[in-house]
Amino acid sequence: MRPDPSPGGAVPLLVPRDGTPKPVETGKELDDAVARFAAGTGPVAVDAERASGYRYSQRAYLVQLRRVGAGTVLIDPLPLGDLRVLDAAIADAEWVLHAANQDLPCLAELGLRPRRLFDTELAARLGGFERVGLAALTESLLGYSLEKHHSAADWSSRPLPESWLTYAALDVEMLTDLRDVLAEELQRQGKAEWAAEEFAALVASGGQPPKVRTDPWRRTSGIHRIRGQRAQARVRALWYARDAVAARRDSAPGRVLPDAAIIAAAELDPQDERTLLTVPGFGGRSVRRLAKTWLEALREARALPDSELPVSPPIEGPPPPHRWADRDPAAAARLARCREVVLQVAGAHNLPPENLISPDSIRRLAWTPPEEITTATVGDTLRGYNARNWQVNLLSPGLAEALPPQE
Repeated sequence: MRPDPSPGGAVPLLVPRDGTPKPVETGKELDDAVARFAAGTGPVAVDAERASGYRYSQRAYLVQLRRVGAGTVLIDPLPLGDLRVLDAAIADAEWVLHAANQDLPCLAELGLRPRRLFDTELAARLGGFERVGLAALTESLLGYSLEKHHSAADWSSRPLPESWLTYAALDVEMLTDLRDVLAEELQRQGKAEWAAEEFAALVASGGQPPKVRTDPWRRTSGIHRIRGQRAQARVRALWYARDAVAARRDSAPGRVLPDAAIIAAAELDPQDERTLLTVPGFGGRSVRRLAKTWLEALREARALPDSELPVSPPIEGPPPPHRWADRDPAAAARLARCREVVLQVAGAHNLPPENLISPDSIRRLAWTPPEEITTATVGDTLRGYNARNWQVNLLSPGLAEALPPQE
């Protein structure tokens, strides 16, 4: 029995309809769950909990699934290793996820890869919904309110509290119902085929590990304050020293040493432990225990010859748009016209512009348009940037008109 609606009209969703299941932790328990899901029918709701902000890795520490005829199962992947036997049992089913691109990589690490999926967050974006979080959609479309207060919990901790397990089970409780409502809405708006293309693209690429960034240390928060190559070298050295410690401990880098501490040390360049410990961010006990590590990193940066100091990486693709007016006024004008086309088309179809086309694709098109500008050549260029057919069909005619110089 569901509780009465809250004063706002939504029914608080506090307990799974079948109760909170105990996590699957043994091979026999997994075999039983696999049999249940193989015998179930319809789509499979899938979710995963990571420990972002606590652990170095982005692995899944809990996997939740629900299917008609199978109920809800919570799987602890730590004692089980891979889950390929479960993947085989639900291979033919459509998987329903919310914000699938966040969970697909960690699911793939366990051997779980959908062949078909429905992403409720992406569906809501295509449908023009302003609030696309799971709790907001569940409330507005199904009339149930979800609590999200455990979303940032440390899911790597064991044992998992009962309240956390209830929260995890509720995340898949209404997911299939939400999928059905959103699918009907997309069909009504004539966007079902658009969504199908987007979902197919997620299936094709979503389980791949993230690309390794060039010079990831350049993303250190506050690095804009650092002046000079030598100071940048100190940031780089401290960043990689921290990363090595974080990987060894399987701890989030920011819990080993905050970005702000790296920037402060790079600015001040302390040369002994006493001075280092006065730098903001180095006073904590766990950070102090690694003082020799930080000082060694700073010494290495100090000893680098000039030829080994950081240099600005070559820019791939167009320069930042704010520089276009000076470097190429014609390109800046093209970009403005192309952006206007995107905004007009997005508005006409009740779409977020970023879901209609990636901003980077429009920048690249405007900076280096095809030699012969036609609807077909513009479409081919967009496909080269991984635009889907529905996006190409909506945008190519208007962009082909916008690219040539205006009389």
